[in-house]
Amino acid sequence: MSTTPSAPLHTPSAPVAGRALVLGGGGSTGNAWLIGVIAGLFEAGLDVTTADLTVGTSAGSTAAAQIAGASPTELFAATLTAAPPQQRPAPAGRGPSAPVVDHLERITAIIASAADAADLRRRLGAAALELDAASDGSWSARWRTTVAARLPSQDWPRRAVLITAVDARTGDPVVFDRHSGIDLADAVAASCSSGLPYRIGDDLYLDGGYRSNAENADLTTGYARVLVLSPFGGRSLTPPEWGTHLATQVDQLRAAGSRVETIVPDSGSEHLFGANAMDPSLRPPAARAGYEHGLARAEQLSELWL
Repeated sequence: MSTTPSAPLHTPSAPVAGRALVLGGGGSTGNAWLIGVIAGLFEAGLDVTTADLTVGTSAGSTAAAQIAGASPTELFAATLTAAPPQQRPAPAGRGPSAPVVDHLERITAIIASAADAADLRRRLGAAALELDAASDGSWSARWRTTVAARLPSQDWPRRAVLITAVDARTGDPVVFDRHSGIDLADAVAASCSSGLPYRIGDDLYLDGGYRSNAENADLTTGYARVLVLSPFGGRSLTPPEWGTHLATQVDQLRAAGSRVETIVPDSGSEHLFGANAMDPSLRPPAARAGYEHGLARAEQLSELWL
């Protein structure tokens, strides 16, 4: 395995003053927790939806699109009262949905065979392309319908929003924004495609969490103030020496002059994530846990944000 930490994947052409919000991946419960945290901060007088830049990865990409089209209060209420969301459409020839633990075991095995982060992305892409070749090709259309139904608006916001993904054929990191010529629903669907690759035109994309880590905080390099919301608590299955962990990215941002704060689930709510991340029945408690955490952290974070 490579022992050289990866350099940041994103380097701006010049320093940027402003505030950046990073919304990390974390499955269905992670999305609910993110909405809860943002709503709790909002209730306490801290509106982080006004960030100059929002970076969304996987479940965080859904949240980034959601907060651009509805208020935190509305989204939080909807998360508590809505019927359980549709499960991710299963690939053809498989059961209703592969157990999360099986998915984690498959990813862990691929990580163990990879030399570094770039090699991992290539191997993940190759594995996903094999699944795609064995499928009936209908998954992308069904997944887009599911994702689009979760978005309050189908339009890209005017404020800067970056949605992460990975090119399944090359393993190259990909970042979508409103100038990419890609519909918002397609960008979010691509960022959330952790199993089969998501098709946009002739291109195929993997989950944005494979780009670097579940947060991709490196995309905020150059911003003066950065707030990272991480449902997975900054944890990663990849070796720390690869330099892709959230802690490493935070250190790099601070070394470049950014003020950075993170919000992660407390120990009492960690059971809502990980292997339980795709359990829709846990969305309301995850949202409530996030809300309480947002309320508790708002005063401390006001100096960073206001």
